[in-house]
Amino acid sequence: MAATGQEDLRSRVSDDMTRIREELERLVRIPSVSFGVFEPADVQASAEATAEILERAGCTGVRLMQVDGAHPAVFAECAAPAGTPSVLLYAHHDVQPPGPAERWDSPAYEPTERNGRLYGRGTADDKCGIVAHAAAIRAFGGTPPVALKVFVEGEEEAGSPNLGRFLERYGEELRSDVIVLADNPNWRLGVPALTTSLRGLVDCTVELRVLDHAVHSGEFGGPVVDALASLSRLLATLHDDDGNVAVDGLASDPVPTLEMPEDEYRVNAGVRPGIRLAGEGPLTARLWTRPAISVLGIDAPDVAEASNQIVPAARAMISVRLAPRDDPVRAMRALSTHLRSHAPWRAEVRVIEGFQRMGPGLVIDATGPAYAAARRALADAWGTEPVDIGGGGSIPFVVAFAEAFPEASLLLTGAAAPDSGLHSENESVDLGELERACLAQALLLHRLSTTWMTSGS
Repeated sequence: MAATGQEDLRSRVSDDMTRIREELERLVRIPSVSFGVFEPADVQASAEATAEILERAGCTGVRLMQVDGAHPAVFAECAAPAGTPSVLLYAHHDVQPPGPAERWDSPAYEPTERNGRLYGRGTADDKCGIVAHAAAIRAFGGTPPVALKVFVEGEEEAGSPNLGRFLERYGEELRSDVIVLADNPNWRLGVPALTTSLRGLVDCTVELRVLDHAVHSGEFGGPVVDALASLSRLLATLHDDDGNVAVDGLASDPVPTLEMPEDEYRVNAGVRPGIRLAGEGPLTARLWTRPAISVLGIDAPDVAEASNQIVPAARAMISVRLAPRDDPVRAMRALSTHLRSHAPWRAEVRVIEGFQRMGPGLVIDATGPAYAAARRALADAWGTEPVDIGGGGSIPFVVAFAEAFPEASLLLTGAAAPDSGLHSENESVDLGELERACLAQALLLHRLSTTWMTSGS
């Protein structure tokens, strides 16, 4: 790209930052939680606000996409001359629940700036993706140099339960040569990244029973170990003494070449002083290419309401992040076999598979003209070369797009960083990173248009 053109886009995005921030603040003030007992009208309001932002950016054909029983998605498009690639820009307008209000330093739905960061639920995940799309379109005066489509989902935080139905109904409208999924973090503040792998996911509920009913802990305690202690012993078998996953049959992928300093991980994760990190080997392997097991919840009597009874039954929800290439069906079978075969004192164990969802991971072959254009755009926007990273999470919408559009180039980018507090209290986005993400997207659209015509893709 000619230097003058690049500087022109840089100037336009910089001049647009006041509007970009206003639009992000408007979206953050809408508590668009997409699951549980939260108000569905808020998700509807978020979709309508998103549609208005895209329409004002210059998009045409803006409308809400609907399937029965689902929260609305938003669609928009911008036409381009023949011979240019079709590019789909993805984001989501729903958010996680805020969690305890007392854990926030400022109200979750009242965007607040502190030290160059904008705080509030959805600032980084993923309402910043929406405003980045709109900013990139405005940088071209509403007429970007590619055939552009925008799809903003309304259920990503709930696991995209209806995305398959959206793709089945609207797949031909969404089909594109390149799909930009603006919902992924960068390597660190000031260093951009392309995410090229994601871990898979299986989960289950394990129920353990030792008695038909609760009994007096004094009269009957001793010969029978209560269900809570028994369940705790069973859950402890999921890891060895060093914290490595101890379930036979779960696969691992090759160790990444990129390494993460331990002190950086500790700060970003909020690890308490003195805690020894679990597992062995490089942190990036433990985060991206090896399985990880978490106990997400336990059903048991509250301490405040506990009585002198031997608890007859207890249950826990177990989540396993899988190596990107592991087979979730085989992995679920391995987990179930492990739980049943490690029951302490022959306690009765029942495994209910797939309590939430089960899905494969993904490895992206990040080669070709679209990926080269993305890396150059990121480098120009940040002033430093990007890195390829893995994603420790499991993102169902990415796998769904990969399966629906196997010929498309998938570009996983974003404005967030590991310190953005995704899914936690005090979620935030660095405003400088947001500006660079908006610029990178504008540069990418220009590079894709010239690359396509030069390469004849």
